[in-house]
Amino acid sequence: MPASLFLEQTLNGLQFGLMLFLLAAGLTLVFGIMDMINLAHGSLYMIGAYFMASFSQMTGSFWGGMALALVATAIVGALLEMSLLRRLYGRDHLTQVLATFAIILIANEVVRIVWGSQPMLLNTPADLAGPVTLPGGMQYASYRLAIIAVGAVVALLLYLLVAKTRVGMLVRAGASNREMAIAMGVNIRRLFTAVFALGAALCALAGAMLGPILAVQVGMGENILILAFVVIVIGGTGSIRGAFVGSLLVGIVDTGGRAFLPLFFGVFLPPQFASAAGPAIASVLIYLLMAVVLYFRPQGLFPARG
Repeated sequence: MPASLFLEQTLNGLQFGLMLFLLAAGLTLVFGIMDMINLAHGSLYMIGAYFMASFSQMTGSFWGGMALALVATAIVGALLEMSLLRRLYGRDHLTQVLATFAIILIANEVVRIVWGSQPMLLNTPADLAGPVTLPGGMQYASYRLAIIAVGAVVALLLYLLVAKTRVGMLVRAGASNREMAIAMGVNIRRLFTAVFALGAALCALAGAMLGPILAVQVGMGENILILAFVVIVIGGTGSIRGAFVGSLLVGIVDTGGRAFLPLFFGVFLPPQFASAAGPAIASVLIYLLMAVVLYFRPQGLFPARG
């Protein structure tokens, strides 16, 4: 196996994993603090990508469009929490699943009405359009390296926010014992809205960064939402560290499996069977990883609470 191929797929796995982390971090905070299953999280990812495509076209600037998309999606998330989701906190999880699934359907139709059914084009910024040469002579897309850098910086900032600031202390208090936090004077409604808006902004950042690589289209949030839930199960509910480690594991296993399993099966299978069996089994690997983690650690790798 060429070393350049291994390095390339490792970087691809890191890039995919860090973008998964942006979705899973907001989702695990909402689940850990509010005890709410929010299937509509992927719709915020989709809406953020559409905002990004629209604002970047309006402003002529990729980074300016991203800033506007983050703000707009955070506002949408806050309004959604205050108008509808707040009424679901005391309900059972089945009710939450049904209600947020309905939001997915509504969001998809609203996007069709506003932006149309055809995918939108989102170009990479001109200064990141070409490849860069890595140590060893391998060329790699500079935009993918930028995604890795942005994801790593946001992960560090989110860790510092949750672990080192007063806001993070309130978030941890709300996650561990909501009733005690309320008794100590924490405005839990404001905290919930702020956490949900932050999660929406992280979704928008993931959608904005992945938009030039993946298609900006209706329904783009559903498939990646499944992976985000897998990440939460592996990492542990309510844990930022767990979401980070789980995202990297899922990203590397998924990307590496799709790249290397066809080569592995090609050693002892005909090429047509190897090319079909490789991707099929690779898609199962992350669920096998989840099953193994749950067997040894039923609460995930780094659960926030027992």
